[in-house]
Amino acid sequence: MSAQAAAIPDINELIRPEHVHGSVYTSEALYQAELEKIWYRTWVYVGHTSEVPNANDYVLKSIGPQPVIMTRDRNDQIHLLLNRCTHRGNQVCVFDKGNSRTFTCPYHGWTFSNTGQLRGYPFPSGYEGTDREELGLGRVARVAEYKGFIFGSFAEQGPSLEEHLGGAREAIDRLVRNSPEGEVEITAGFLKHKARANWKFLLENETDGYHPQFVHASIFSVAQSGIGDLYSSDSTAVARYLGNGHSENDLRPEFRRLDKPLGWFGTSAARMPEYVAAMNAAYGENKAREIMIDGTPHTMIFPNLFIAEIQIFVLQPLAVNETVQHVTALQFKGAPEMNRRLRQQTMGSVGPAGFLLADDSEMYERNQRGIQVRDPEWVFLGRGKNRERRDEDGFMVGDATDEVPSRGMWQHYRTIMEER
Repeated sequence: MSAQAAAIPDINELIRPEHVHGSVYTSEALYQAELEKIWYRTWVYVGHTSEVPNANDYVLKSIGPQPVIMTRDRNDQIHLLLNRCTHRGNQVCVFDKGNSRTFTCPYHGWTFSNTGQLRGYPFPSGYEGTDREELGLGRVARVAEYKGFIFGSFAEQGPSLEEHLGGAREAIDRLVRNSPEGEVEITAGFLKHKARANWKFLLENETDGYHPQFVHASIFSVAQSGIGDLYSSDSTAVARYLGNGHSENDLRPEFRRLDKPLGWFGTSAARMPEYVAAMNAAYGENKAREIMIDGTPHTMIFPNLFIAEIQIFVLQPLAVNETVQHVTALQFKGAPEMNRRLRQQTMGSVGPAGFLLADDSEMYERNQRGIQVRDPEWVFLGRGKNRERRDEDGFMVGDATDEVPSRGMWQHYRTIMEER
């Protein structure tokens, strides 16, 4: 056993049914093990097909701290390539996005196709007998798509993407139905927010229904928003664990009780006639009304994709105590009236001067500082344990403010980290 392996804490000693040890957020050895067992072995969300709409388009993405180039080749196939020249390790792509059939390393001029093959190198007379096939760009072993969302896995074998998504597939299905054309587009551009905190603090917070009434009290009161009521002790909404680390705050019971199309979006059907007309034409008035009452999901897809009603967040761990949140407004294909409002609300909530993300980021960093205090050693996640129950689909649910999602995520985390 290597010294590094010996230094990895015993997961069974750190994760209990209602408690996790503070070191799971601070251990460098555990973080390195997470990279190998979670980020480099399971399915991780990378990007969306709409980000590379044309032949030879590319965009820089990541899987954890690993830089990845997502390309669409001339045959319309999407590839996930590692941004490292196979000669001396220089990055072959320095632009965030563009359109190119090839990438040329600036160090020694090696050129690679957008499918990863080595096309050539200067002064080839020095490379007699070299096998170019073995010198192509590294690539993510498996690439799969679900409703336009592209996921990658460095593991050559393992569960399929649909098996990994499991109960979270329905959230993506529900999301795309909010478009008259049944598609979302990721075209509004990303904001990047760095938090000096462990990535799991962010992951847990995304479906934590206990904090909004307190952390976001100021903006809720100023904006006279009813969002806080969705996460109150009287709310009919539920917290749900979907398996495989995925979880959601299901707000549909409250929206259905209120019975107002587009109430989930803080508006009414009368104020968005073009969108309503397009939805009615696409789905019929009854189905369209149902979709517009239910709204979009609030779902965390393990380990890094958060569908947050009007936007998506993509989590990228850079260090044990440093995480970047990439966030962009969702855009519904065929819905320009809705899309303008989605962009505006995203800027107001998570933009540079936005309120919601600033509140959460402050909590993440305070958590990271506080968790290093020696006593108590454990984090308590027992809220709602005595009232959690199975729903009609067999998923564990609790009241809106219960910690069902965190308890489920940590048990999944333990299972992954125990695998050899």
